[in-house]
Amino acid sequence: MNILILGSGGREHALAWKVSQSYHCDKLFIAPGNAGTATLGSNVAISVVDFAAQKQFCLDNHINIVIVGPEEPLVKGIYDFYKADDALINIIVVGPSANAAQLEGSKSFAKTFMLKHGIPTAAYAEFTIGNLQEGKEYISRHTLPIVLKADGLAAGKGVVISQTHEEALQVFEDMIVGKQFGEASSKVVIEEFLDGIEISVFALTNGKDYQIIGHAKDYKRIGEGDKGLNTGGMGCVSPVPFADNAFMNTIEETIIKPTINGLKEDGLEYYGFVFFGLIKCKDAVKVIEYNCRLGDPETEVILPRLETDLVALFAAMDNGTLEDVNINFSDNSFATVVAVSGGYPGEYKKHLPVSLPDISFKEDSIIFHAGTIQHEDNTVLTNGGRVLAVTSEGKTIKDAVESSLAILEDTSFDEMYYRRDIGYEFE
Repeated sequence: MNILILGSGGREHALAWKVSQSYHCDKLFIAPGNAGTATLGSNVAISVVDFAAQKQFCLDNHINIVIVGPEEPLVKGIYDFYKADDALINIIVVGPSANAAQLEGSKSFAKTFMLKHGIPTAAYAEFTIGNLQEGKEYISRHTLPIVLKADGLAAGKGVVISQTHEEALQVFEDMIVGKQFGEASSKVVIEEFLDGIEISVFALTNGKDYQIIGHAKDYKRIGEGDKGLNTGGMGCVSPVPFADNAFMNTIEETIIKPTINGLKEDGLEYYGFVFFGLIKCKDAVKVIEYNCRLGDPETEVILPRLETDLVALFAAMDNGTLEDVNINFSDNSFATVVAVSGGYPGEYKKHLPVSLPDISFKEDSIIFHAGTIQHEDNTVLTNGGRVLAVTSEGKTIKDAVESSLAILEDTSFDEMYYRRDIGYEFE
């Protein structure tokens, strides 16, 4: 099969790494890709939302599968574009329809879906400019802290946890009246704050059947000890020690099965990944959010642990045999540590030279490129806030983290920073 992966981050490098190992993969293309994906396939200068250019490329290169990495093309209807075109209809698109992608694209849609199908989540209310004053009164009566979420996609920055009513009221006004996130914050969802441990669970589905392909704990804060600003993710571990069989069975029965059944009942076309962002609150597990694609940097930790052929899973998803596939995982622990540019998640410099160690002799570690580009002289330059993600395998989480840290100690670019305490609570 000829396969096209859309995206340019660490998630896409991890997908390319996994897909390239499949005996089903003949030619691999990544659009637009990064310096890491260039070593596994051919990078293509096409935007993830330029559907017309993708069409021509797919036809010229006899593409059989398109794997959608980021959320924007999903919300903009990439699945629908391919399936509405007779020339593209037979291409397997790993990603849901635009209607189904509202589970990620609209917090309000997701909340309504969960309420309808009895899926546990935080209590909430939603407001627009039309009931702004009612929203302010609701905030003033709300227990602290208060969670405010822009309804639409806001590049991961549309969620604020306010510790005071004054701060919450200002954030609320900034979002709706000040249009802080444009159309994405024309509606704001206000939620109760859930105190607990977060865990992400990933499933592949055809809207009827599903297979769980991994789970991970992400570390979002920039500072060690989970302090400082929220980022896109500073590292991950998998498997999560408390996610035993009983815990995972509870998630399946109370969250995953009702979600997949809900997709079917509501007639939502869904072929692709479901990312369940969950929180364990004492004995209860609730959904914080859905994403309609794999997470980053979670992909970099769950795919190395997954031993099943990913391309075979996509084929099974498409032909209706997904429920019959045996999913196998490594018994070892995996840890990803992310190296970021100085100043991230605020302003940072780009196009700084990256010095990488030779780890070709190491079977238990991988360097995934996230924000990099390959210069014409073949040198690697930084091109984003999260630059690299190093994933290692070990007998324990501590062993895996130490292996990743050892590689990062031999890696350098100007003002490079990474957390040294990923997985600290499991040591």
